[in-house]
Amino acid sequence: MDATNYHHFERARAVAPLMEVRDLRVSYGRIRAVDGISLDIEPGRIVSLVGSNGAGKTTTLMALSGLLPLSSGTVRFAGEDITRLAPEARVGRGIAHVPERRRVFAGMSVRENLVLGGYCRNDKAEIEQDIETLTGLFPILGKRMGQAAGTLSGGEQQMLAIARGLMSRPSLLVMDEPTMGLAPQMIDLILDTVQEIRNRGTTVLLVEQNAVEAIRLSDHVYVMRLGRIVHEDSGSAIDPERVKAFYMGNEA
Repeated sequence: MDATNYHHFERARAVAPLMEVRDLRVSYGRIRAVDGISLDIEPGRIVSLVGSNGAGKTTTLMALSGLLPLSSGTVRFAGEDITRLAPEARVGRGIAHVPERRRVFAGMSVRENLVLGGYCRNDKAEIEQDIETLTGLFPILGKRMGQAAGTLSGGEQQMLAIARGLMSRPSLLVMDEPTMGLAPQMIDLILDTVQEIRNRGTTVLLVEQNAVEAIRLSDHVYVMRLGRIVHEDSGSAIDPERVKAFYMGNEA
């Protein structure tokens, strides 16, 4: 579907979207980084934003997590208007953000990072249970609990960043470039983990540098170019080769 009829497209849905974004605009001074995008994220799915560098993907994720102010537009989550909610309030509503380049707390231990991920919770026994569950998902973290996060490998830090995000028990996990800078074997492991997270019931909004892999993983894909969504389709129907034409503005 091309950009000219995007806003007139309605997909048949069995359930209401978990997140509804309408006419989202974000600016850095006079520069419009995100220019009026609309998208729906249905529960229990992996939804990807793909596009070239500078397309506005990271800005979109940060705006949806409340980390950047909107110039205009609305964001609804689980039926509630959260457009003006602070980031910590969005975490409490069920949105967790795993940022680009991991950004773990390097001087704190793996365990302390995980506990901090559950800062909005007060159910200590269940926090401990979740830490144990997450060491099942990421066994290496169970062996590194007392180790400073900054001494972990890049792949281990990414696992920790994901696990820390899951500690808030989110309904929606927002992931920005989770495989950036990782070795091929670790990339495969992280992408398999993204699928496992979805299979366990958490909806995922993903920005991933490898568009082919993102499309393969995703139930639905939005293609961004210069701050706009120029194409969307189900992951199984979208053509990765054609996506390159959308990146360059050569779409048919």
